[in-house]
Amino acid sequence: MTPKLAAALEARQPLLDQLHAEQTDAYRLFHGCVEGQPGLTVDRYGDLLLVQSFHSPLDAENLSDLETFYASEFPDLALVVNDRSHANSRIANPLEPDALAIAMQPRIAHELGVNYRIQARHAGQDPWLFLDLRAARRRVMQEVPGKSLLNLFAYTCGVGIAAAKSAASFVVNVDFAKSSLDVGRENAQINTLPIRPRFILSDAFAAMRQLAGIGQPTRVRGKRMPAFPKLEPRQFDMVFLDPPRYAKSLFGVVDLINDYSALFKPALLCTTVGGTLICCNNVAEVEREAWLDQLQRSAKKIGRTIRDVEWIGPEADFPSPDGNPPLKTVLLRV
Repeated sequence: MTPKLAAALEARQPLLDQLHAEQTDAYRLFHGCVEGQPGLTVDRYGDLLLVQSFHSPLDAENLSDLETFYASEFPDLALVVNDRSHANSRIANPLEPDALAIAMQPRIAHELGVNYRIQARHAGQDPWLFLDLRAARRRVMQEVPGKSLLNLFAYTCGVGIAAAKSAASFVVNVDFAKSSLDVGRENAQINTLPIRPRFILSDAFAAMRQLAGIGQPTRVRGKRMPAFPKLEPRQFDMVFLDPPRYAKSLFGVVDLINDYSALFKPALLCTTVGGTLICCNNVAEVEREAWLDQLQRSAKKIGRTIRDVEWIGPEADFPSPDGNPPLKTVLLRV
């Protein structure tokens, strides 16, 4: 195990030097699926070292090697191990009280000068900041000054907070989970922001339809829909679309394999002519050119033109030897 960890750290050193100079201390140190230990990830978030195992629990020998290696390389970081090899990636390994207190401690990680709230363990499962989206957040920060941004499936609002920090004119974060938006509000509070982002607790379909001017009926096929906030039509200079692989509600179905268009069309209608729509697809088996072709055909069907296309690949702490990382992010000028 130790030689693999050492090789991964050495390969990242130029990137880490750059990130540290950019006020970033959140990055992946070991990406096991391509660095010799499938199912294992090691991430730094500020003063936290988060180890996660997805395919099988980390055995005692490998865990000892890992702890010894990182204690030498990063002696000031607290190490927490989450075994997520059980059903639905639920964290399965109990911790002793002292270790649990460390895992539950609120922390702050930094990325490109932006502060983000982090906890190794919380009521949910996933970390509060997805590190493979750093390249996309970086791109948003470059594009957004003076522009409005709609952040859909916002989770803990990392994209929206980065946009607000970069002098966006107006930022709206939409997510159906109050717990995620609460973390987003904390993220806003721990940064000095020139504007106040807006946080909307809503199903994304209901929000998009209203903002796009389509409207969201309160009754569909004779059935009353769940309550949702009423929104006035408004288009945005930038829209960021980062949906989960699959989700279903009375408002619609999110299915990144079979029907990305169901999301893409209303998101595009929320984007101003001459604006920018950034779309993400995190399903490994989706081939990116076929996905892009689907997006282009969907745009044509609603009378919108994609003027330019730019792929945004993850940064070097998420290596992809074949050039086809699972997370596909495309910037569309529309």
